[in-house]
Amino acid sequence: MRRLQTIIAAAAVCFGLSAPGGAAEPIRIGSILSVTGPAAFLGDPELKTLQLYVETINQRGGVLGRPLQLVHYDDGSDASKANGFVKRLIEDDKIDVLIGGTTTGSTMSMVPAVERAGIPFVSLAGGVVIVEPVKKWLFKTPHTDRMAAERVFEDMKKRGLTRIALLSETSGFGQSGRKESEAAATRLGITLVANETYGPKDTDMTPQLTTIRGKADVQALFVFGLGQGPAIVNKNAKMLGLGLPVYHAHGVASEEFIRLSDGAAEGVRLPAAALLVAAKLPDEDPQKPVALGYTKAYTERFKEDVSTFGGHAHDALSIVVSAIERAGSTDKAKVRDAIEQTKDHVGAGGRFTMSPTDHMGLDLSAFRMLEVRNGDWVLID
Repeated sequence: MRRLQTIIAAAAVCFGLSAPGGAAEPIRIGSILSVTGPAAFLGDPELKTLQLYVETINQRGGVLGRPLQLVHYDDGSDASKANGFVKRLIEDDKIDVLIGGTTTGSTMSMVPAVERAGIPFVSLAGGVVIVEPVKKWLFKTPHTDRMAAERVFEDMKKRGLTRIALLSETSGFGQSGRKESEAAATRLGITLVANETYGPKDTDMTPQLTTIRGKADVQALFVFGLGQGPAIVNKNAKMLGLGLPVYHAHGVASEEFIRLSDGAAEGVRLPAAALLVAAKLPDEDPQKPVALGYTKAYTERFKEDVSTFGGHAHDALSIVVSAIERAGSTDKAKVRDAIEQTKDHVGAGGRFTMSPTDHMGLDLSAFRMLEVRNGDWVLID
């Protein structure tokens, strides 16, 4: 796995320090992301976002008069590698805080080492298992899979769709999403007529979709996955003439998903952060300036569209920086406490208010229901 270390070393220029010996000790932000492999769809914009804002913050004088230093490892979308990298970050790189874990599997593999070391850790993954039960040192910024299932089923019921097929990925995110969807279906009066799975590296889901098509009473399809797999499902469904309303979870909320679907995403609905439709939000929406500001900064720097995944990294870093400033130090216990005390923090993903019993801080209102129309995201609700 390749290692990328972003160090803003020109302290004498940025901070007015006269000699290397007098340079302020950097605040070390550790990061393990899936920049390559099947989850690169998520991890690449996450890394770019962290790089962008670490540089921006340093250009403005850093945090507490100290530069930020981003130390990053790429787990290649392999959760088993994340555990080795987190030990290196803790023992060798001496990080102050950890941001990352693109996937639920990678995040959970890092938790034991983080808890033993007492490192504040903000995950960028979606599984509800990350924050339920609450773990002392672990937080997250993305909406949960439970929230996604509930939001999708709410919208389905409004359309009179109560008998559905669930197609989920066998990754950590997909497995958790399947479990939460099954539970939410029972609570909300949704019947799972079919319940199929596919692998994260599969390139053809026509067998599962053929089985689903054979269910005479199925009314809609709900796909719970991330990366390229869900786009393949769209193309396979179109090729088969499935003819069902198709919903996806938030693991594909980006313009890239539409492009990868190659015209087969029309009519697809999913719950997502307001970031994807920032320009279409009402002017009075408090998220609009935050989402537009991030969109402008990211697109100007990288010449590509934003995604909700980069937005999760934006929110994680801004929450961490705010916590360090409020703590007045990088003392790990104080920073952890300050993250837990985050209140009314408006980010790209919603308004965050955390507590000792809530280490995510978002409610269902943070999800907007979107639909693909004419190759673009449209705000439905």
